[in-house]
Amino acid sequence: MDDASPHSCFMRLTHGAQGTDVDSGDEVAIKLEHISVDPSLLECEAELYRSLSGGAGIPRVHAYVTECEYNAMVFDLLGPSLEDLFNFCGRKFSLKTVLMLADQLIYRLEYIHSNDVIHRDIKPENCLMGVKKQGNQVYVTDLGLATERRAAESSTNAGRSLHPKLVGTARFASINGHLGVVQHRCDDLESLGYMFLYFLRGSLPWQGLQAENQEQREELILERKKSISVGDLCEGLPRGFATYFDYIRSLDFDGKPKYSYLRKVFSDLFAREGFDHDNVFDWTILKYLEATK
Repeated sequence: MDDASPHSCFMRLTHGAQGTDVDSGDEVAIKLEHISVDPSLLECEAELYRSLSGGAGIPRVHAYVTECEYNAMVFDLLGPSLEDLFNFCGRKFSLKTVLMLADQLIYRLEYIHSNDVIHRDIKPENCLMGVKKQGNQVYVTDLGLATERRAAESSTNAGRSLHPKLVGTARFASINGHLGVVQHRCDDLESLGYMFLYFLRGSLPWQGLQAENQEQREELILERKKSISVGDLCEGLPRGFATYFDYIRSLDFDGKPKYSYLRKVFSDLFAREGFDHDNVFDWTILKYLEATK
């Protein structure tokens, strides 16, 4: 991996995961990993970021270095996550905000998948807004669980090699993620669909299930996801969301999604609702109102 010189790579650590480039003065994000981790998961993540370099909504990695007892990945400092903004907005987004996010995020997944990468952990915490001129742009981050699609396929004869545990985050994981089988493009899109419903409703049907332990809770969530119909999942929402899930579920294993079709489903809904694509999100309005008090 080509890193910058030791002088330009040197960062002054501040609090948490932020730092300052002592040459440029730019604020950057820093992700650390102890050198005892072998093989380095962080190095793999940095390589995946670099393979996606140049794509809209993909953070740029400035350097991957080892300092003292830590490996460090230095990358673009971004704004708040969609989970942070969701909480800021009272744990509910308007239909307009969700549709504007959907347009960007489907495009992000199309780009990631076109580079043969499967994210495997799509959730609000891993989707961050940009800063300054990119403040209205959504970034997809945290490739710690991501895998190369071709590598995943070659790891199993049938393409469905079972693993003993959930891959992803239980609330938003696809059914395949729960089963521990090799994931493909439709799995990221399934997780993204759950995000849309979460934003519109404030919760998902499998939240709050009572269980004796985490393993049992994950099993209950899986059973709920497997048994719920698209009609029940999207009840009370515009038809476009059921159309989205019907399409995702119709895909063959590793079938190539028609991302343009999915974007059109939501752009048509956006137009029918008479919304203006002005990049004014719910949090934009709240921040403006707070500033004018």
